[in-house]
Amino acid sequence: MSREMTGAQIVVQALKDQGVDTVFGYPGGAVLPIYDELFKQNDIRHILVRHEQGATHAAEGYARSTGKPGVVLVTSGPGATNAVTGMADALLDSIPMIVLTGQVPTFLIGSDAFQEADTIGITRPCTKHNWLVKETDQLSDVLHQAFFVATNGRPGPVLIDIPKDVQFATGTYRGPEDAPALPYRPRTEGDADMIEAAVEMIETAERPILYTGGGVINSGDEATRLLRELAEATGFPVTSTLMGLGAYPASGEAWLGMLGMHGMYEANMAMHDCDAMFCIGARFDDRITGRLDAFSPGSKKVHIDIDPSSINKNVMVDVPIIGDVACVLAAILERWKARGSKLKRDRLTGWWTQIDAWRAIKCLTYKGSETVIKPQYALERLEALTRDHDRYITTEVGQHQMWAAQFLHFQEPKRWMTSGGLGTMGYGVPASVGVQIAHPDALVINVAGEASFMMTMQELSTAVQYRAPVKQFILNNERLGMVRQWQQLLHGERYSHTYSEALPDFVKMAEAFGAKGIRCENPADLDEAIREMLAYDGPVIFDCMVEKHENCFPMIPSGKAHNEMLLGEASTEGAIDAGGGMLV
Repeated sequence: MSREMTGAQIVVQALKDQGVDTVFGYPGGAVLPIYDELFKQNDIRHILVRHEQGATHAAEGYARSTGKPGVVLVTSGPGATNAVTGMADALLDSIPMIVLTGQVPTFLIGSDAFQEADTIGITRPCTKHNWLVKETDQLSDVLHQAFFVATNGRPGPVLIDIPKDVQFATGTYRGPEDAPALPYRPRTEGDADMIEAAVEMIETAERPILYTGGGVINSGDEATRLLRELAEATGFPVTSTLMGLGAYPASGEAWLGMLGMHGMYEANMAMHDCDAMFCIGARFDDRITGRLDAFSPGSKKVHIDIDPSSINKNVMVDVPIIGDVACVLAAILERWKARGSKLKRDRLTGWWTQIDAWRAIKCLTYKGSETVIKPQYALERLEALTRDHDRYITTEVGQHQMWAAQFLHFQEPKRWMTSGGLGTMGYGVPASVGVQIAHPDALVINVAGEASFMMTMQELSTAVQYRAPVKQFILNNERLGMVRQWQQLLHGERYSHTYSEALPDFVKMAEAFGAKGIRCENPADLDEAIREMLAYDGPVIFDCMVEKHENCFPMIPSGKAHNEMLLGEASTEGAIDAGGGMLV
């Protein structure tokens, strides 16, 4: 039903009609009319962040953990430019997000007015689509179209730039059902001939692998169920990108662990030696492929992706299937069963024997210590003491992120939120707040490094204000750990600006914010300290002092192939005995 209202009222009504219950934002002059309308209603909760980048990352955490689009509201100029990093992050990681920005009045656009910026031009490369709305009558249609674009096809961020005079002016509001359809219609059903070709590869594969990514999770719970059904029915091994963790359970018999630069030895070796690769909802990015001309040289490849531009972009494949993961997997399973569910079972037995030999190397083995906390040990204990909780994990970016992916185990999707493609330090603190706002009764832990934590630590104030009991678990090595590791291994141990000499006392910082601070330095005290963190009903900063120069292994050095991994000292001897052929 159409009705007359101001532009600001149209924005709020459209959000309500799209099912929005939470907005993350920061007010300013160019969006005050919208904030005034938010003040007059109680259906949408507004979360006041401390920086606009925090709003976007919080919205990402909310979106990734719920499957619903995250919504951001910021002002013009610096408000919009501060949100750019989060939009770029969401675009690379396929996170649905609606960003509403204020703009100077239409009659001032182009005059270098106060807090004016070319928001459309600036954000064009880091959004799926963006709009500048100059007529109030067009506003509701654009808002509804934005939700469609953000959530259909490959999800991603969109932006709507709304001049202040458009917010004040009166126009006609139309509901979602009356918005004109866009020509954007992503293909969801896979091509029948390509489905048939994929089934034939299942039937003839001798050394197969299911290479899964975040697209499985984005497709929804049905895609996750179908992936698990396919793995169980075929007996094919399963690996995953960083973004896909949880789509297949870590306790599953077919699970090889994460693959890629810091992936599991068995996963990377299986990817290198397979003869049939089924890429499901992943995009062959460089963290996964390593050296392209040596990437899985003897395999035929199926690639299932809803984004046509991802097909044959980095790796040429034999069977490209454009479509939604759930639709395509359903079609593949149906066709395979109709053809008799055939497999080369005798060959698969030999393949699993080889995989078990790679597993026996135990690539995550590390040298323990009774005097200093090893970061791997800290995460092993965190896993042991929290796995029975209703748990969500976010991370920052760096060594701690990779150790978290290696040592924390996810049985379900939407429980793991991290910055994959852009690798954004500072993502985790606001993302954890967004996840906690979405799941107020759950245990939300942000695994952080002290350097990443300090980039957006002001969002702890947001957590305190909204009584979001997020736990910040800092692996504090007083170093920029991942950069220092590369300097040690690849740059002649020239440690250029990768240590900190003026770190704050995180316990005192927590107390200053009104949160709880805990510091732990002794391995013998770690379990009790973690229990203390879990027992506290508010936000916590846990300052876990860890070994300063521990390296994260396994590691595929830049420019190397999957079978040229670096292993830690505790794993190296077994790898050499197994003929792994890795750099040591």
